[in-house]
Amino acid sequence: MKLTVLKEFLNESIQHVNKAISNKTTIPILTGIKIDVDSSGMTLTASDTDISIQSFIPMEKNDLQVIDLKQSGSVVLPSKFFVEIIRKLPAQHVEIEVKEQFQTIIRSGSSEIQLMGLDPEEYPIMPGIEESKRIQIPSDVLKTMIKQTSFAVSTSEATPILTGILWTIANGKLKFIACDRHRLASRETSIDTEEGFVLNNVAISGKTLNELSKILPDQNVLIDVVFADNQVLFKMSSILFYTRILDGTYPDTSKLIPQSYQTQLVVQTDDLVDAIDRAYLLSREDKSNIVKLVMRDDQTIEISSSSSELGKVTEDLTTIRLTGELLRISFNSKYMLDALKVMDSEQIHIGFTGAMQPIIIRPDENASLLQLILPYRTTG
Repeated sequence: MKLTVLKEFLNESIQHVNKAISNKTTIPILTGIKIDVDSSGMTLTASDTDISIQSFIPMEKNDLQVIDLKQSGSVVLPSKFFVEIIRKLPAQHVEIEVKEQFQTIIRSGSSEIQLMGLDPEEYPIMPGIEESKRIQIPSDVLKTMIKQTSFAVSTSEATPILTGILWTIANGKLKFIACDRHRLASRETSIDTEEGFVLNNVAISGKTLNELSKILPDQNVLIDVVFADNQVLFKMSSILFYTRILDGTYPDTSKLIPQSYQTQLVVQTDDLVDAIDRAYLLSREDKSNIVKLVMRDDQTIEISSSSSELGKVTEDLTTIRLTGELLRISFNSKYMLDALKVMDSEQIHIGFTGAMQPIIIRPDENASLLQLILPYRTTG
C-alpha cells in the first residue's frame, strides 16, 4: 500500500473513528485503526465490539485532490500512536507506505516515522445490516434529543438496560426516554415513517449516543437510522456509526407521569436556574445537594439550602402563576439543574401532585419535552 493524503482530511477521519477505541478491550487488534485504500478512496475503521465507526475519505472533494494513490492495500495501525503522530505532523501532505510484515512508514515534510502494523485479515468484519427498518431524522433534532435525555441515564451497571435511552416509534412519533430510578427525561418529535411503522424496546447506551452526538453535523442534514435485530446503524455522508442494542426489557415508565396536578407553578426559567444554582453551591459542599422550595400565598416561592459548616442561602422568586395547594418540597438540586438547563423555553411549568410525589417539569406550552425528578423526604 502506498499513497499520499491531505493531513486535514486524514486527521478529521481519525478523530471520528477514534471515538470507538476502548482501552479496556481484551482483543489486541481492536486497539488499532484499520485502513483500507482502493481506487474509490480510503476507509478508516475502529471498533470496541459495542461501537464500530467507519469514516470514508474520497479521492477528490470539490475539485480538490485529497488522495494520490500509488498502490491499494490494507493495514491496522496502533491508534494510540497513529492518532498523535498524524495530528503533530509538520506538513499538509502525509505519505503512508506499507512494506513487508505490515511495517508502515509515515512521511510528512522532514519527518519520517516507522510503525509496526498488524494484519488486517485478523480485524473483525463489520456487521451486515439489512436496511428494511429505516427512518430519517435531521441531525440537529437528533443532537438536541440526545442532549435533553442522555444525562438522565443510569451510571450503574447493576441494571444495564437503564444505562440506555429507550427509542420508541408509533403513529409517526419518535420518543426518547431515559430514567435512572431517581429522575426521568422524555423527548418526542414527529418523523416521516411508513404507515404502521412501530418500534419497541430499543435501548441504546447513553454514553454511545453522546459519542455519536459529537460526530453529528450541526447543520440540518438528514441522518439515516437503520434498525436490525441487535444493531443500529447511523449513516451520515462519509461516516457509518454502528452500535449494539442493549439486552433486556426497558421498564414501563408511563405510570410515573401523573395525568393531573394538585399544584401548578409557572416561572421564568433563567430566574429559577440562577436561584437554584446559587443554592446548589452550599448544598454541594454538604454533599447532600438538597434544596428546599416553599410556596407562599403572595404568589412567591422561597428557594433555600443550608450547610452545617458554611451557613444558609435563601432567595425569593416571584412566580408568573401559582395555583393549587401550597407545598414545601425538597429535591436534589443537581437533578433539577440538569433538567432545567435543557429546557428550550423562557418559561417553565412545574406540576406537583403532593409533597412526596414526582415533580414534573415542562417548557410552558410545549408538550414534546418532559423532565421528572423525585422529591426528598426531609425533617423540618
